[in-house]
Amino acid sequence: MAGTRKSNPAGSTNSYRGDVLRVLGVLKVATADQIQRIGAPHLTFRHADKEPPSKRKQARTASHTGALSDMRKHGLSENGGSTETGDCLRNLTTKGLEAASYELRRPVTEMGSTARGAGSSGASHPMAVNETVIAMLRPKPNLAKLADDPPHVQAAARAAVDGPDGIGTIASYWTEVPLPATGTWNAPGKGGAQADLVLTAPQDQVPLLFIEVDNCHETAEELAAKLEKYARFFRRKMKDTDGRERPMWRTRWTAPATWSGDASHPPVLLVFNHVGERNPNRTIPRLMELTRHLWQGERAEDGRHHYYDEKIPIVAVGLRNLREHGPAGAVFLRFGRAHPQPLLDAIGNPRRAAADAGAREVARARREEYQAQLRRVAQDQAAKQAAEREARRPVCAACGAKFTDARWEAARTTDWGTPPDSHPHLCDGCKQKASVSAGPTHSRQEEHQEPLPEWAARHEFMRYPRRPRCAECKAAFTDERWQAVERTGWGTVPMEARPTLCGGCDQRYEIDREQDWPCASRQEQEQEREQAVPEQKTTGWFSRLRR
Repeated sequence: MAGTRKSNPAGSTNSYRGDVLRVLGVLKVATADQIQRIGAPHLTFRHADKEPPSKRKQARTASHTGALSDMRKHGLSENGGSTETGDCLRNLTTKGLEAASYELRRPVTEMGSTARGAGSSGASHPMAVNETVIAMLRPKPNLAKLADDPPHVQAAARAAVDGPDGIGTIASYWTEVPLPATGTWNAPGKGGAQADLVLTAPQDQVPLLFIEVDNCHETAEELAAKLEKYARFFRRKMKDTDGRERPMWRTRWTAPATWSGDASHPPVLLVFNHVGERNPNRTIPRLMELTRHLWQGERAEDGRHHYYDEKIPIVAVGLRNLREHGPAGAVFLRFGRAHPQPLLDAIGNPRRAAADAGAREVARARREEYQAQLRRVAQDQAAKQAAEREARRPVCAACGAKFTDARWEAARTTDWGTPPDSHPHLCDGCKQKASVSAGPTHSRQEEHQEPLPEWAARHEFMRYPRRPRCAECKAAFTDERWQAVERTGWGTVPMEARPTLCGGCDQRYEIDREQDWPCASRQEQEQEREQAVPEQKTTGWFSRLRR
């Protein structure tokens, strides 16, 4: 603890020093009051009972004031003058900006300048920019840090937490961002603009928003000239890392390919802080007329919405209304529209979104109706095919019952290697009765076929794919007899004369024939021997003499 006191005499903590780096890294110049309202809003409720207001302000900013004092000792921050109300302005040094880049996770080259000397004239414009950021953020107090405070303090903090949300975090904002119409990002040329604020908060449906803050010192013509520079920057294109040409702003910021359904440019928000001599209620109508070509859309055919391709959504709001209602309040006036809207509706195109949603709903209903029609046609076709199939279903010749699907399929099976059905016109029950009446041995032999022997399994085509039975005595062939009658190829082995008879019946047939026709038997034997031993052909002159 003593070591910590020696390095940070004001007793600041890492948390409060981190608040200072994050806030000043974005805003560049701010007061301790603004740093506290952004970095630690719970302190506002903790010291709300102190009187007078000066002591209340001193109490709630004491922690960040101590952090600024310690950081100034380390060369990270410095005092930069004072505001018109006497508040001390603080800004970071070059070393402080480098430390802030780590807190904000931004490259050092994108941190901007140190804003040294911004408070020499009171920094009225930077203070208005800071107040715009606070009004857009609407920081919520951490209720866990107020757990030991009185109930009325917790109730006030709870009301703030339950109020409308802001947009983004402090890291979502960038200040004093150059928009080069010529030159590069790091070395912008002449003719470009410089955005007071750039907001990137896609998590809150604001991918990209440019903000201009006016203290009502500029005329409508001066503001119109600045918006022309915005349009020139939006139209500028350059090659991206993939070699394709894209708008220059898309090479730095990520945004949807279309904005609210339109191929429009990013929106620009004009925040009027009425401290100057010009009345924004008169400036805005004149500014609308001067910039009509930049924001006016084209009415759709149905007249329900507009298209804003290649146009800039320009929105105006007063800083006082922004503080009071926040981004969710209906206080944002879109150029070309009659009534104020919330920010998300003002920068978008809700009428087109509703029209597109309606068109998608109609298309979805049509698709569902078409799919239902297809299903009905398929069901009707299936029912028609089922009726036709039922009409073709065979009927048992014995009992008159219709065949089941399995029985119908088995009765008409004609595949190779499958024996034909013994009773194709009978159902299963009647077939079983017929098989029993025909004899148990015969039915078992028909229904149960033993597997083929090894030699038969090697044949691709066989005369008898199942073990044959003798046509005379109905006895099953032996393996030797079955193999003998299967000799169907060309060769020296003669084919069997009676392949439908078993070995015993074949021998009896030969004996009976010899007894009845002995001469014919001898002639057949001689013919078989002559076929088995073909005539030898001779060659040469001796064979010619013999002939």
